[in-house]
Amino acid sequence: MIRNTAQSYGAPARLLHWLTALLIFSAIALGLYAETLPRDSEAAAATLRTIYSAHKTIGVATFFVALIRILWALTQAKPVSLHPDRKLETLAAELVHWALYGAMLIMPASGWVSHAAEAGFAPILWPFGQGLPFVPQSETVAHAATGIHKLSALVLYAAIAFHVLGAFKHVLIDRDETLARMTRGTVAGPLLQRPVPHFVAPIAALLLWAAVIVTVLFGPQPGAAPTTAPGTAPAATAATESGWQVTQGNLGFTVTQMGAAVTGQLPNWTAAIDYDPATGTGTVTVNIDTTTLSLGSVTDQAKGADFFDTANHPGATFTATIARTDGTAHEATGTLTLRGVEVPLTLPFTLTLEGDTATMSGQVALDRRAFGMGAAFPDESTVGFAVTVDVALSATHR
Repeated sequence: MIRNTAQSYGAPARLLHWLTALLIFSAIALGLYAETLPRDSEAAAATLRTIYSAHKTIGVATFFVALIRILWALTQAKPVSLHPDRKLETLAAELVHWALYGAMLIMPASGWVSHAAEAGFAPILWPFGQGLPFVPQSETVAHAATGIHKLSALVLYAAIAFHVLGAFKHVLIDRDETLARMTRGTVAGPLLQRPVPHFVAPIAALLLWAAVIVTVLFGPQPGAAPTTAPGTAPAATAATESGWQVTQGNLGFTVTQMGAAVTGQLPNWTAAIDYDPATGTGTVTVNIDTTTLSLGSVTDQAKGADFFDTANHPGATFTATIARTDGTAHEATGTLTLRGVEVPLTLPFTLTLEGDTATMSGQVALDRRAFGMGAAFPDESTVGFAVTVDVALSATHR
């Protein structure tokens, strides 16, 4: 039998039900297992990458299978309850079903958006690329999508638990054919209309999912690193006493992870700048709060002992003398202290002056090994050696 009836489920509905269940439980198991794995060596990172790639790939498959299942269900008759007189129980069962429908779409979709918004770690194993149309490479988008993904997981777990408990109740207490209709296609049930208006449960589930999304998008973001929006000066910079006052600034870095470029930010820093336009010389001291760094999905790993080790070294300092080399070209030559290690550094940059306003931008490549970073990753198969640092700012003369 292909189509559903008022008393039974057709073969496509049963197949899609159990296939979706298999995919969901596989993705959940892989995700939970990955959370228990170590992240302290290249071999561990490679294993983690494989597990998360499988998790993401199954998640995308779940989304499409669930979408087909839901569309099929909407075109089919809904088998009636075997106990139409139990109105509250029937309503609860309907609500759980619709909550599950939402979870089967929102949870994998939000995970997919999070993946598309930040490059680098654990690709989806398919030939159609890693991005999504209309999803920008954005830490803000990735953070919001990750929040929805994690909160929707709680809804999914609760809905699955109630769904499974309901199935056991029908088998062990009611001893009816509810489960048999989904496993063997058994025909059972009275030829009655649904005792609960069909719109109550879908609307309730819709409100539930709206609450999940609103909670993430507009609620507090625990653990989120403070960031500096483009075009905004870090708050701490304004308080620094120097000859020039920074009004806008951005300090970012890019590292290659698993063959893909991943961009991070160091949003909290101060700069004390003294510069004489007449001679093209000066000094600069930059203090960086490394505890607020962000690097997409691997932010926590970047802050860990293998890399920035922010618990023991919460700051970095760059102290240098400034010299004009040719026209707008300048160099800041000095020392970068990071993780307690001092390394000589020359930052080439361009500087343009318009009245009392100066605008600079520069880029320099560092080697993470010079600071003892990533000792557990001795080659570049997982994390590249080179780290490109980009800095841009505008300042006004006091």
